[in-house]
Formats: sequence, C-alpha cells, structure tokens
Amino acid sequence: MSSQVVIALSFILFLLLFVGVGIYSASQKQNNTTDYLLASRSVNPWLTGLSAFATAHSGGMFISTIGWTYQVGISSVWLLVGWFLGDYLAWFFVHKPLRISSEATGSETIGAFLGQNNQDRSIPIISALVTIAFLGAYAAAQLLAGSKALYAVFGWNYSWGIFLGAVIVVSYCFSGGIRASIWTDAVQSVLMVFAMMMLLFVAISACGGITGMWQQLAAIDPTLVNPIPPNLKFGFALFMLSWLAAGVGVVGQPHIMVRAMVLDNAENIGITRNIYAVSYVVFSTAAVLVGLSARVLLPGLIDGGDPELALPQMATELLPALLVGVILAGIFSAVISTADSQILSCSAALTQDLFPKMSGSYKLVKVGTLIVTAIIVAIALTSNKNMFALGVFAWSALACGLAPLLMLRVWQFSVNSVVGVTMMVVGIATAAIWNGVLGLSGSIYEVLPGAIASFAVYGIARLFTFQKKFN
Repeated sequence: MSSQVVIALSFILFLLLFVGVGIYSASQKQNNTTDYLLASRSVNPWLTGLSAFATAHSGGMFISTIGWTYQVGISSVWLLVGWFLGDYLAWFFVHKPLRISSEATGSETIGAFLGQNNQDRSIPIISALVTIAFLGAYAAAQLLAGSKALYAVFGWNYSWGIFLGAVIVVSYCFSGGIRASIWTDAVQSVLMVFAMMMLLFVAISACGGITGMWQQLAAIDPTLVNPIPPNLKFGFALFMLSWLAAGVGVVGQPHIMVRAMVLDNAENIGITRNIYAVSYVVFSTAAVLVGLSARVLLPGLIDGGDPELALPQMATELLPALLVGVILAGIFSAVISTADSQILSCSAALTQDLFPKMSGSYKLVKVGTLIVTAIIVAIALTSNKNMFALGVFAWSALACGLAPLLMLRVWQFSVNSVVGVTMMVVGIATAAIWNGVLGLSGSIYEVLPGAIASFAVYGIARLFTFQKKFN
C-alpha cells in the first residue's frame, strides 16, 4: 500500500470521527433557534473550555504561527505571550458578566446584546455587517489553512481543500447547530494537542535537541535567536502592550464569546477559563518550537517557498505515512473547530440581527448557515493565499469594532445608537489606516490604536453629555 493511500485513510478516519460526533450531537437537540445558536445555555464547563481553546487557536496556530516563527525566530513568542495575557485577563472581567447579562436580557447573539435598550436597530445591523464581513474573512482564512495542508501533502489544488472543509462543517452544523460545533471541538482539541506534541518531539530530536536547534539557528541567522524583535519604532513596551490589547480583543470575536453564553452556569466560568489557559500554553509553546525546528530542517522555504507550509512538509519528511495522516487530521481539526463556530456566528448575525424576520424560523436559520458558508467559500477561493495577513487583520477589525462596545455593555454603561455605531466605525477605520496607510502594525499592532479611538468616541460623547447637563 502506497504512503499516499495510508495518509489518506488515516486522515479520512479522523474526518469521519468528527462528522460522526457532530451528527450524534443532534440526538440532544431541540428544534428551536435558541438551541441551534446557544445549545439552550446548557453546556458543561469542560466541554466549553476545550471548545473555546479549539475555536480560538486554530489553523492559525498550525499554519500561520509556525510560518511566522519560521521567518522571524524566537521573537515571535512575544505575540503569543501578549495575546495570552490579554485574553486571560478578559476571562476575569468580561466573560462571566456576559453570561449573566445575556441570559437576563434574552440576547441570543452578540449583535442583540450590543443593541439592547435602544429604540432603533442600527447597532445590531452594523454589528451584523461587521461580523459577516470580517468574521467571514477570518473563516475563509481557516479554510485556506486547511487547503494549504492538503496541497503540501497531496499536491491538491487549494480549491479542493476549501470545498472539503466547508462540506464537513456544514454536514454537522446543519444537523446539530452550536452543540455539534462544541462536541466536535472537544474531540478536535485533544487531537490538535496530540498532533502538535508528537511532531514537536520528533522535530526537536532531528535537530539534535533544544541545544542543537538553538546553535543551528544562530549559525543560520543570529536574529533568529534574538528575543527582541528588530526595527520597533516605538520600543518594546508599546509593542507588548499592543499585543496584550490584541488578546483582550477576544471580546470582539463573536464565535469565541458565544462560548461564555452557552455555559450551563456562570459560576463555572473559572473551570472553563483554566482548561482554556492550560491548553493554550501547552499548544502555543509547542507551535513556536516546531516553527524554530522547521527553520533548521527546511531552510529552503525562506527563499521562494511558503513558510506557512512548514508543518505539513516537515511531517511528510519526518514521520511515517500513518502519522502524517494524524498530523493532517490535526491541522484540519484546528481549521474546522474555528470555521464551524465562525460560520454559525455569521449565520446568527444574518438571521437574527440583519434580517430579524427570519429569527423565529428554525428552518430559515439553517438556510442562513448555507448562505453564509457559500459567501465564506467565495472569499477563500478569491483570497491571495496569505492566511496570516487575512486572519490577523480580521481579528483586529472585530476587536476594534465590537470589543469596546461590548465591554461597555457588559459593565452596564449606557450607550445610545449614534455613539455605538460611531464607536464601531471609528475603531475599524483607525485600525485600517494604522495597518494599510501608515504601515505601523509591525511596531504596534493596530488593535491598540483602534480600541483607543473607539473608547475615545465614547469618552467625548460622555463629556458633551456631562457639559450639556450642567449648562
């Protein structure tokens, strides 16, 4: 039996497992939109924690983080450190009150929660458009990550991997909604960690251990072992602060924040948070080390190759065919565990916030899932194949557009529709200008200036209101 056949069989076996778990979850479903979108707010903390991890740290960790580490070296670790600290901080101050407040207000989507207590629907509509545009692009980046892995192993055209990922996601999301997403996420998270750790041990051994890898990296390029990123225009402190802000930007990611909303009890948020944190630290540390070892073992990718293909190419060179299939399934686990959640969040934005007349129909909500999937596939097929850039800016746009307003809502600050919409528009516009026009994102990630600008809109509005009240 050829190695390609063995790889394909082991890969297919895991894909069938994911689909099977997702479809089986449908046995617990209720045929209503609350269950389809929030699993009736009944998910236990272990499943929620594993699902949050798999959703938040996905194909980007397998593909783009390893590819970025391959290019810049050990300094890439600060992105993950800052991101983690900000993310972990948000779990303490935002997730629990969101769980409590969203149930108290009957909010089934992030858009509905943002738009509460306002007479017009401008906030839900704009937040829905932001979600569909940027979260859709983010989901397309996940499908693209999976297609890159299939290209590296089988030589398939990118489009085949994109279609395969979309079909798998729809097959179980359509049947079980977010419960199917969460159940499969839990299984996928275990496989993700196992696959990454397995390749890590093999790769480090092939490099002659950690010491051997470090010495070889220094010989290739001393900057690879320099922990401080070069050419920081505003210094290291602001660079780190911007990536901490990026981590706090998790608050603007509807597909992740909905995990807090589905939890069975707000008092269980601590268990969920710790499961999430431990999984993240283990997985991200392994990803950085795999990226470093790839630079030693696959030096040719830096000249004319694609560093984002480092992991699948290294797997094919170092592992037997059966285990290559496991690695490939691990990458696809990461991709699917994020893409399914993003598709469901976009579907919720479309059917609950943008076209609320669809919200009461269980069938129309499922049709919305198909429509959103088609849009995301189209984005993936027409992208420029740079997953890192696509995913990173989509994250920052959502972080600047939705996170500041959601924080104010969670903390019970009053925000009218004009101010709320202005906050979203100014936050995203600032991030886009900082990244695309000024080109400063390499020194300060655009989430920080974007979020500051968004909060500044609220501060100015409150100042004018205060002055008007006392004049």
